[in-house]
Amino acid sequence: MKTSTSSSSPASMRTEPTRMPPKSSSWPKTVVCKWLNLNNPESYCDRNTGNFGVIQRRKSCSDKDGSVLTSSELSGGWLVESCESLERPCFGKEMPVCSSHAVEGLRVFVGTWNVGGRPPHGDLGLRDWLISTPSPDIYVLGFQEIVPLNAGNVLGPEDRGPANRWLALIRRMLNPEMPNPCSCASGDLDRGSIKPRVSFSDLLSLELEERDDDGHGSAGQEMYFLASSKQMVGIFLCVWVRAGIADAITSLKVSCVGRGIMGYMGNKGSISMSMTLHGTSFCFVCTHLASGERDGDEIRRNSDVMEIIKRTKFLHSHRTNAARTPETILKHDKIIWLGDLNYRLMASNSIETQALLQRNNWLALLERDQLLIEQRDGGVFAGWEEGRISFPPTYKYKANSDIYAVNPAKSREKRRIPAWCDRILWRGKGMKQMWYVRGESRFSDHRPVYSLFSVQLNQEVETSNGSSAGSSSWGKVQAEELFLVARTQSCMEASRY
Repeated sequence: MKTSTSSSSPASMRTEPTRMPPKSSSWPKTVVCKWLNLNNPESYCDRNTGNFGVIQRRKSCSDKDGSVLTSSELSGGWLVESCESLERPCFGKEMPVCSSHAVEGLRVFVGTWNVGGRPPHGDLGLRDWLISTPSPDIYVLGFQEIVPLNAGNVLGPEDRGPANRWLALIRRMLNPEMPNPCSCASGDLDRGSIKPRVSFSDLLSLELEERDDDGHGSAGQEMYFLASSKQMVGIFLCVWVRAGIADAITSLKVSCVGRGIMGYMGNKGSISMSMTLHGTSFCFVCTHLASGERDGDEIRRNSDVMEIIKRTKFLHSHRTNAARTPETILKHDKIIWLGDLNYRLMASNSIETQALLQRNNWLALLERDQLLIEQRDGGVFAGWEEGRISFPPTYKYKANSDIYAVNPAKSREKRRIPAWCDRILWRGKGMKQMWYVRGESRFSDHRPVYSLFSVQLNQEVETSNGSSAGSSSWGKVQAEELFLVARTQSCMEASRY
């Protein structure tokens, strides 16, 4: 049975106490909740200022009506969560308009990386991946396989230790002038020494001490806050925003869709985050789609995409006077889809493929790319855009090397043909991709991929017809949601006997 490694991650800003293994009677409940995707563990963020940091999620089978968790009730860490039926009331106070370049030409950095089930070590360098000039306003970072995809992680309780380590490493890279409250040296990530739990107030006071009124650090560098982070088995998505726009982020919501075992477990699937900035709705979708190089596997991946779009719901609260926000992915103004999409090259001779790789003939190889073929034929991602790919295939590499793991078709080992598995696509007006490249870290058998977007925000919340941008039928109680909740409650009752 899997035991959480959270207590051995001192560099994480939030150190959880050691958890005891769950009783055997809790396993049916855990498996059923994960199968129905209703357990949906809490999301994390840095602070709760006004509407910033209030994370809504789909109702869990463990929720109780009337419960809402606020920063004053936290014993430590950054957890800020509310039930779908509860939302902080709006008192008519308008959000402050951000300074500098917040409204026009918003810069959004997007990165995706399959890390092969390995937790990060303290010496792992992210500078070449994360540092960009000019500095982005928003960082959207998606990971796949942050934990090994074994039965314990897929069916058992969430192991948040690796996610906490990634957050600590990213924070240290984005905010180099901010002292780490855990006072962790880089080696502490590996040694696993236990540090005191850091409270929300301690974290906030440290940040306030280190920045001036404009949100800049002691060296004049503007700081970044964690707007939200979410894990589903091995998929992990985190969004960071610079201090100058943090207070203008509203309507943060998270939705997860499992597409793994039986079509519902979280070893494959998506995490989607919805948020609004100055009347412009954003949706970030981090996915890990079906794997496989056999003919027809691309159809399974197409099906994953369609099911994720269909099943992702950002439920709207009935108890709020705030502006209504989109409930589905495609209703958002700006959408970015990132992750290990797992599309491969159409079956071809491995010797010929190796020759094209040696000549860096990416154009010839891309003619066999399943995603481009399926998109061109209308099988998936109709109306979406992807930048020109001018970098080598991102998968699969031999361990700690720059050599592709290409196995002959007659080999006893699983056939591997290099492919552009890791991709970033977008949809929406006013979005311009500045660059689309890959990193060269040898940390896993995938190479990280990242992109920078320049995004024009909507000048008005209301569209010309007087309705909210991207809205249609708001406030509906979905029959599917009622069915799943009722079904889960029934399963929970049965598991007691």
